[in-house]
Amino acid sequence: MPQYFPYSILDLALIREGSDAADAYARSLDLAQHAEAWGYNRLWLAEHHNMPFVGSSAPTVLMGFIAGGTKSIRVGSGGIMMPNHSALMVAEEIGTLERLYPGRIDLGLGRAPGTDQRTALALRRGRIETVNDFPQDLEDLQRYFSFDNSRSDVRAFPAEGLDVPIYILGSSMSSAILAAERGLPYVFASHFAPAYFMQATKYYQDHFRPSEQLRAPFVMACVNVIAADTDDEANFLATSFYQMALGIIRQKSYPLRPPVEDMSQIWNEAEAEAIQNMMAVTFVGTKETVGKGLADLIRHTGINEVMITSNLFEHSARLHSLDLTAQALREISI
Repeated sequence: MPQYFPYSILDLALIREGSDAADAYARSLDLAQHAEAWGYNRLWLAEHHNMPFVGSSAPTVLMGFIAGGTKSIRVGSGGIMMPNHSALMVAEEIGTLERLYPGRIDLGLGRAPGTDQRTALALRRGRIETVNDFPQDLEDLQRYFSFDNSRSDVRAFPAEGLDVPIYILGSSMSSAILAAERGLPYVFASHFAPAYFMQATKYYQDHFRPSEQLRAPFVMACVNVIAADTDDEANFLATSFYQMALGIIRQKSYPLRPPVEDMSQIWNEAEAEAIQNMMAVTFVGTKETVGKGLADLIRHTGINEVMITSNLFEHSARLHSLDLTAQALREISI
Protein backbone atom coordinates (compact mmCIF):
# COMPACT_ATOMS: atom_id res chain seq x y z
CA MET A 1 0.00 0.00 0.00
CA PRO A 2 1.33 3.48 -0.84
CA GLN A 3 2.10 5.79 2.06
CA TYR A 4 0.50 9.22 1.82
CA PHE A 5 1.48 12.39 3.55
CA PRO A 6 -0.97 12.59 6.51
CA TYR A 7 -3.82 15.07 6.16
CA SER A 8 -6.62 16.02 8.55
CA ILE A 9 -9.47 18.51 9.06
CA LEU A 10 -10.22 21.27 11.55
CA ASP A 11 -13.93 22.05 11.96
CA LEU A 12 -15.67 24.83 13.89
CA ALA A 13 -19.26 23.78 13.13
CA LEU A 14 -19.85 27.20 11.57
CA ILE A 15 -23.44 28.33 11.27
CA ARG A 16 -24.59 29.47 7.85
CA GLU A 17 -26.65 32.56 7.21
CA GLY A 18 -30.32 31.62 7.56
CA SER A 19 -29.58 28.37 9.37
CA ASP A 20 -28.91 27.14 12.91
CA ALA A 21 -26.56 25.08 15.05
CA ALA A 22 -28.43 21.81 14.43
CA ASP A 23 -27.75 22.22 10.71
CA ALA A 24 -24.08 22.92 11.46
CA TYR A 25 -23.75 19.74 13.53
CA ALA A 26 -25.42 17.62 10.86
CA ARG A 27 -23.03 19.02 8.25
CA SER A 28 -20.06 18.33 10.53
CA LEU A 29 -21.04 14.69 10.87
CA ASP A 30 -21.64 14.32 7.13
CA LEU A 31 -18.26 15.93 6.52
CA ALA A 32 -16.56 13.49 8.91
CA GLN A 33 -18.17 10.51 7.21
CA HIS A 34 -16.96 11.68 3.79
CA ALA A 35 -13.53 12.57 5.16
CA GLU A 36 -13.17 9.06 6.55
CA ALA A 37 -13.74 7.64 3.07
CA TRP A 38 -11.28 10.11 1.53
CA GLY A 39 -8.42 9.08 3.78
CA TYR A 40 -8.34 11.99 6.22
CA ASN A 41 -6.43 11.00 9.33
CA ARG A 42 -8.38 12.98 11.93
CA LEU A 43 -11.10 15.58 12.42
CA TRP A 44 -10.69 18.07 15.24
CA LEU A 45 -13.16 20.52 16.74
CA ALA A 46 -12.14 23.87 18.20
CA GLU A 47 -13.43 25.47 21.40
CA HIS A 48 -14.93 28.98 21.13
CA HIS A 49 -17.36 30.87 23.36
CA ASN A 50 -19.74 33.81 23.07
CA MET A 51 -19.66 33.61 19.28
CA PRO A 52 -23.20 33.22 17.93
CA PHE A 53 -22.16 31.67 14.60
CA VAL A 54 -19.50 29.26 15.85
CA GLY A 55 -21.18 26.07 16.98
CA SER A 56 -18.20 24.40 18.68
CA SER A 57 -18.56 25.79 22.19
CA ALA A 58 -18.63 22.26 23.64
CA PRO A 59 -16.00 20.31 21.70
CA THR A 60 -16.07 17.16 23.82
CA VAL A 61 -19.82 16.79 23.22
CA LEU A 62 -19.31 17.19 19.49
CA MET A 63 -16.38 14.77 19.59
CA GLY A 64 -18.70 12.09 20.93
CA PHE A 65 -21.28 12.90 18.26
CA ILE A 66 -18.72 12.67 15.45
CA ALA A 67 -16.97 9.57 16.80
CA GLY A 68 -20.32 7.83 17.27
CA GLY A 69 -21.24 8.46 13.63
CA THR A 70 -17.93 7.30 12.13
CA LYS A 71 -15.85 4.15 12.23
CA SER A 72 -12.13 4.81 11.90
CA ILE A 73 -11.23 8.50 11.63
CA ARG A 74 -9.55 9.95 14.72
CA VAL A 75 -11.58 12.62 16.49
CA GLY A 76 -10.07 15.29 18.67
CA SER A 77 -10.09 18.73 20.22
CA GLY A 78 -8.36 21.47 18.35
CA GLY A 79 -8.35 22.39 21.06
CA ILE A 80 -9.66 22.34 24.56
CA MET A 81 -8.71 25.71 26.08
CA MET A 82 -7.22 24.82 29.44
CA PRO A 83 -7.77 28.18 31.23
CA ASN A 84 -11.50 27.44 31.03
CA HIS A 85 -11.34 23.98 32.62
CA SER A 86 -9.94 21.98 35.48
CA ALA A 87 -7.41 19.36 34.42
CA LEU A 88 -9.39 16.76 36.36
CA MET A 89 -12.59 17.36 34.40
CA VAL A 90 -10.77 17.36 31.06
CA ALA A 91 -9.20 14.01 31.95
CA GLU A 92 -12.57 12.57 32.95
CA GLU A 93 -14.31 13.74 29.77
CA ILE A 94 -11.55 12.69 27.39
CA GLY A 95 -11.08 9.44 29.27
CA THR A 96 -14.77 8.69 28.84
CA LEU A 97 -14.53 9.31 25.10
CA GLU A 98 -11.45 7.10 24.82
CA ARG A 99 -13.27 4.26 26.64
CA LEU A 100 -16.21 4.62 24.24
CA TYR A 101 -14.08 4.93 21.08
CA PRO A 102 -10.74 3.28 21.93
CA GLY A 103 -7.74 4.32 19.89
CA ARG A 104 -9.58 7.15 18.13
CA ILE A 105 -9.42 10.16 20.48
CA ASP A 106 -6.89 13.00 20.34
CA LEU A 107 -6.43 15.70 22.96
CA GLY A 108 -5.29 19.03 21.57
CA LEU A 109 -4.71 21.71 24.21
CA GLY A 110 -4.65 25.49 23.94
CA ARG A 111 -3.46 28.10 26.41
CA ALA A 112 -5.80 30.93 25.32
CA PRO A 113 -9.43 31.27 26.48
CA GLY A 114 -10.96 31.13 23.01
CA THR A 115 -13.19 34.10 23.81
CA ASP A 116 -13.29 37.63 25.20
CA GLN A 117 -12.18 38.46 28.73
CA ARG A 118 -15.68 38.93 30.19
CA THR A 119 -16.77 35.55 28.92
CA ALA A 120 -13.52 34.01 30.16
CA LEU A 121 -14.29 35.29 33.65
CA ALA A 122 -17.81 33.87 33.43
CA LEU A 123 -16.41 30.48 32.40
CA ARG A 124 -14.02 30.52 35.33
CA ARG A 125 -16.56 31.93 37.79
CA GLY A 126 -14.32 34.88 38.50
CA ARG A 127 -11.20 32.80 39.11
CA ILE A 128 -8.15 34.47 37.64
CA GLU A 129 -6.00 32.15 35.56
CA THR A 130 -3.58 33.20 32.86
CA VAL A 131 -1.65 31.53 30.08
CA ASN A 132 1.24 31.28 32.54
CA ASP A 133 -0.67 28.51 34.34
CA PHE A 134 -0.75 26.34 31.22
CA PRO A 135 2.46 24.35 31.96
CA GLN A 136 1.07 23.34 35.36
CA ASP A 137 -2.31 22.45 33.82
CA LEU A 138 -0.50 20.23 31.32
CA GLU A 139 1.51 18.54 34.08
CA ASP A 140 -1.65 17.91 36.12
CA LEU A 141 -3.43 16.47 33.10
CA GLN A 142 -0.62 14.11 32.26
CA ARG A 143 -0.52 12.94 35.88
CA TYR A 144 -4.26 12.15 35.87
CA PHE A 145 -3.79 9.93 32.81
CA SER A 146 -0.80 8.09 34.28
CA PHE A 147 -0.81 4.78 36.16
CA ASP A 148 1.34 6.44 38.81
CA ASN A 149 -1.63 8.56 39.89
CA SER A 150 -3.26 5.46 41.36
CA ARG A 151 -1.56 6.34 44.64
CA SER A 152 -3.02 9.85 44.69
CA ASP A 153 -5.99 10.98 46.77
CA VAL A 154 -7.51 12.58 43.64
CA ARG A 155 -7.87 10.26 40.67
CA ALA A 156 -9.45 10.71 37.23
CA PHE A 157 -11.76 7.86 36.32
CA PRO A 158 -12.05 6.43 33.71
CA ALA A 159 -8.97 8.21 32.31
CA GLU A 160 -6.32 6.66 34.56
CA GLY A 161 -3.86 4.53 32.60
CA LEU A 162 -5.13 5.52 29.17
CA ASP A 163 -2.71 6.42 26.39
CA VAL A 164 -4.47 9.42 24.83
CA PRO A 165 -2.03 11.44 22.69
CA ILE A 166 -1.69 15.08 23.78
CA TYR A 167 -0.93 17.85 21.28
CA ILE A 168 0.12 21.41 22.11
CA LEU A 169 -1.62 24.07 20.04
CA GLY A 170 -0.16 27.49 19.47
CA SER A 171 0.28 30.58 17.33
CA SER A 172 3.40 32.05 18.96
CA MET A 173 6.74 31.08 20.42
CA SER A 174 5.46 30.25 23.92
CA SER A 175 3.68 27.05 22.96
CA ALA A 176 6.55 26.00 20.69
CA ILE A 177 8.94 26.27 23.63
CA LEU A 178 6.65 24.27 25.91
CA ALA A 179 5.99 21.55 23.33
CA ALA A 180 9.72 21.18 22.68
CA GLU A 181 10.54 21.02 26.40
CA ARG A 182 7.85 18.42 27.15
CA GLY A 183 8.47 16.32 24.05
CA LEU A 184 4.94 16.68 22.71
CA PRO A 185 3.64 17.16 19.16
CA TYR A 186 3.10 20.78 18.14
CA VAL A 187 0.19 22.15 16.10
CA PHE A 188 0.50 25.67 14.68
CA ALA A 189 -2.54 27.83 13.87
CA SER A 190 -1.13 29.16 10.61
CA HIS A 191 -4.65 29.34 9.17
CA PHE A 192 -5.31 32.61 11.00
CA ALA A 193 -2.07 33.63 12.76
CA PRO A 194 0.85 32.92 10.41
CA ALA A 195 3.26 35.57 11.69
CA TYR A 196 5.39 33.23 13.86
CA PHE A 197 4.80 30.06 11.87
CA MET A 198 8.32 29.62 10.48
CA GLN A 199 10.12 30.87 13.58
CA ALA A 200 8.10 28.76 16.03
CA THR A 201 8.27 25.63 13.89
CA LYS A 202 12.04 25.91 13.45
CA TYR A 203 12.57 26.50 17.18
CA TYR A 204 10.45 23.46 18.07
CA GLN A 205 12.24 21.21 15.59
CA ASP A 206 15.69 22.35 16.75
CA HIS A 207 15.03 22.18 20.52
CA PHE A 208 12.76 19.13 20.78
CA ARG A 209 13.46 16.80 23.71
CA PRO A 210 12.29 13.18 23.27
CA SER A 211 9.64 11.92 25.68
CA GLU A 212 7.69 8.76 26.40
CA GLN A 213 4.96 9.94 24.02
CA LEU A 214 7.20 11.11 21.18
CA ARG A 215 10.76 10.26 20.13
CA ALA A 216 11.17 12.85 17.36
CA PRO A 217 9.60 16.25 16.70
CA PHE A 218 6.17 16.25 15.10
CA VAL A 219 4.64 19.42 13.61
CA MET A 220 1.14 19.75 12.28
CA ALA A 221 0.24 22.96 10.42
CA CYS A 222 -3.35 24.11 10.07
CA VAL A 223 -3.93 25.84 6.73
CA ASN A 224 -6.84 27.23 4.71
CA VAL A 225 -7.61 25.39 1.48
CA ILE A 226 -10.38 26.14 -0.99
CA ALA A 227 -10.31 23.92 -4.05
CA ALA A 228 -12.66 23.81 -7.03
CA ASP A 229 -12.68 22.65 -10.65
CA THR A 230 -11.33 26.01 -11.87
CA ASP A 231 -9.26 28.75 -10.29
CA ASP A 232 -12.04 31.27 -10.99
CA GLU A 233 -14.62 29.15 -9.19
CA ALA A 234 -12.33 28.63 -6.22
CA ASN A 235 -11.68 32.38 -5.93
CA PHE A 236 -15.42 33.02 -6.09
CA LEU A 237 -16.17 30.44 -3.39
CA ALA A 238 -13.40 31.88 -1.22
CA THR A 239 -15.36 35.11 -0.76
CA SER A 240 -17.55 33.34 1.83
CA PHE A 241 -14.39 32.62 3.78
CA TYR A 242 -13.17 36.22 3.37
CA GLN A 243 -16.46 37.57 4.68
CA MET A 244 -16.13 35.37 7.75
CA ALA A 245 -12.54 36.58 8.26
CA LEU A 246 -13.76 40.15 7.95
CA GLY A 247 -15.70 39.58 11.14
CA ILE A 248 -12.42 38.86 12.95
CA ILE A 249 -10.95 42.13 11.69
CA ARG A 250 -14.05 44.09 12.69
CA GLN A 251 -14.40 42.21 16.01
CA LYS A 252 -17.87 41.06 15.05
CA SER A 253 -19.37 37.64 14.55
CA TYR A 254 -20.66 36.92 11.06
CA PRO A 255 -22.36 33.74 9.87
CA LEU A 256 -21.08 31.91 6.82
CA ARG A 257 -22.48 33.95 3.95
CA PRO A 258 -23.01 33.13 0.27
CA PRO A 259 -20.11 33.97 -2.06
CA VAL A 260 -20.12 37.30 -3.90
CA GLU A 261 -18.70 38.49 -7.21
CA ASP A 262 -16.94 41.57 -5.83
CA MET A 263 -15.46 41.84 -2.33
CA SER A 264 -14.57 45.51 -2.91
CA GLN A 265 -18.20 46.32 -2.17
CA ILE A 266 -17.85 44.72 1.28
CA TRP A 267 -14.38 45.52 2.59
CA ASN A 268 -12.11 48.51 2.34
CA GLU A 269 -8.47 48.46 1.23
CA ALA A 270 -7.07 48.34 4.77
CA GLU A 271 -9.37 45.45 5.71
CA ALA A 272 -8.47 43.57 2.54
CA GLU A 273 -4.76 43.97 3.26
CA ALA A 274 -5.19 42.86 6.88
CA ILE A 275 -7.07 39.73 5.81
CA GLN A 276 -4.50 38.88 3.15
CA ASN A 277 -1.78 39.10 5.81
CA MET A 278 -3.80 37.00 8.23
CA MET A 279 -4.48 34.42 5.51
CA ALA A 280 -0.90 34.19 4.27
CA VAL A 281 -0.94 30.38 4.56
CA THR A 282 -3.98 29.89 2.33
CA PHE A 283 -4.29 27.90 -0.87
CA VAL A 284 -7.08 28.67 -3.36
CA GLY A 285 -7.50 27.11 -6.79
CA THR A 286 -7.78 23.85 -8.66
CA LYS A 287 -6.52 20.53 -7.37
CA GLU A 288 -3.26 21.13 -9.21
CA THR A 289 -2.91 24.68 -7.86
CA VAL A 290 -3.50 23.79 -4.21
CA GLY A 291 -1.51 20.58 -4.57
CA LYS A 292 1.56 22.47 -5.72
CA GLY A 293 1.16 25.01 -2.92
CA LEU A 294 0.80 22.33 -0.27
CA ALA A 295 3.74 20.33 -1.62
CA ASP A 296 5.95 23.44 -1.51
CA LEU A 297 4.82 24.15 2.07
CA ILE A 298 5.61 20.61 3.19
CA ARG A 299 9.06 20.62 1.58
CA HIS A 300 9.93 24.10 2.81
CA THR A 301 8.89 23.63 6.45
CA GLY A 302 9.47 19.94 7.16
CA ILE A 303 6.03 19.60 8.77
CA ASN A 304 4.74 16.09 9.44
CA GLU A 305 1.02 16.54 8.86
CA VAL A 306 -1.27 19.16 7.41
CA MET A 307 -4.65 20.03 8.91
CA ILE A 308 -7.12 21.54 6.44
CA THR A 309 -9.84 24.04 7.16
CA SER A 310 -12.17 24.83 4.27
CA ASN A 311 -15.02 27.15 5.21
CA LEU A 312 -17.50 27.41 2.34
CA PHE A 313 -21.18 28.36 2.33
CA GLU A 314 -22.55 25.47 0.28
CA HIS A 315 -22.00 22.12 1.93
CA SER A 316 -21.60 20.39 -1.45
CA ALA A 317 -18.88 22.88 -2.44
CA ARG A 318 -17.06 22.27 0.84
CA LEU A 319 -17.19 18.51 0.36
CA HIS A 320 -15.89 18.87 -3.19
CA SER A 321 -13.09 21.14 -1.99
CA LEU A 322 -11.97 18.63 0.63
CA ASP A 323 -12.26 15.74 -1.83
CA LEU A 324 -10.04 17.56 -4.33
CA THR A 325 -7.60 18.47 -1.55
CA ALA A 326 -7.36 14.83 -0.46
CA GLN A 327 -6.70 13.80 -4.06
CA ALA A 328 -3.94 16.39 -4.31
CA LEU A 329 -2.32 15.33 -1.04
CA ARG A 330 -2.39 11.65 -2.00
CA GLU A 331 -0.13 12.56 -4.88
CA ILE A 332 2.53 13.82 -2.43
CA SER A 333 4.70 10.83 -1.56
CA ILE A 334 6.60 10.41 1.70
